[in-house]
Amino acid sequence: MTNRIRVLLFVGIALFSGVSAASAQTASLKAELLKDWLDMKETIHKLADAMPEDKYSYKSTPAQRDFGQQVTHIAGANVLNLRFLGGKAAAPTISRTATSKAEAIKAMDASFDYGTALINEQTDQSLMGIVQTNAFLGPSSRARVVWFLIGHTWDIYGQMVVYLRLTGGTPPASQRP
Repeated sequence: MTNRIRVLLFVGIALFSGVSAASAQTASLKAELLKDWLDMKETIHKLADAMPEDKYSYKSTPAQRDFGQQVTHIAGANVLNLRFLGGKAAAPTISRTATSKAEAIKAMDASFDYGTALINEQTDQSLMGIVQTNAFLGPSSRARVVWFLIGHTWDIYGQMVVYLRLTGGTPPASQRP
């Protein structure tokens, strides 16, 4: 009987210490959202930088945006929709008609920096607050607005990858050492 009590005591202590360790590692909506946002900025920046300057006007068909317009489209969509979050950070003035690689990337990076500043102003609770957006998104949590923009950027990323490959480039995420 004494061995049985020792085993149960040992198991109980092991379980209790596991619960304590798990509860000490709580998730943070803000931290996860910020990580996804910063990762997206890094990924899309690398892709935008991978296209040579002389191919920024490339488009896969006449009806499509050219590569540079894709970059500035991301910037414009970010700034337009991030304003729904509210906050003290000032929205950057970006040129949606930038034609050079440097101008387009600068606008896109500024839009992501604006998002970073706004996310940093938030708390987990305020990120779950509902804001009025446009007719497309409708009433949404602040977190949903940011994750929508990440999804939008992934969509444009997929198009930009095709442009880069059609011009002979390899996306940074696909390059092997």
